[in-house]
Amino acid sequence: MPDAQPQSNDPLHGVTLEMMLNELVDAYGWDDMAARIRINCFANDPSVKSSLKFLRKTPWARAKVEALYRHYRSIS
Repeated sequence: MPDAQPQSNDPLHGVTLEMMLNELVDAYGWDDMAARIRINCFANDPSVKSSLKFLRKTPWARAKVEALYRHYRSIS
């Protein structure tokens, strides 16, 4: 019997940034996302691809998206 892997305590474990972004855009739309998180990639010609590129390079912006996702999913 293989050793059991320890469970992650991170509520976002297994949720990719792309999955979060797609779910939030589906729920709120780009305009509401831009109002909630004031970054240009959500306001000016938004796309998932360009937003992911920016968010992966910008820790403070990624943290805001993760916080909004936690709130949206009611994850503590």
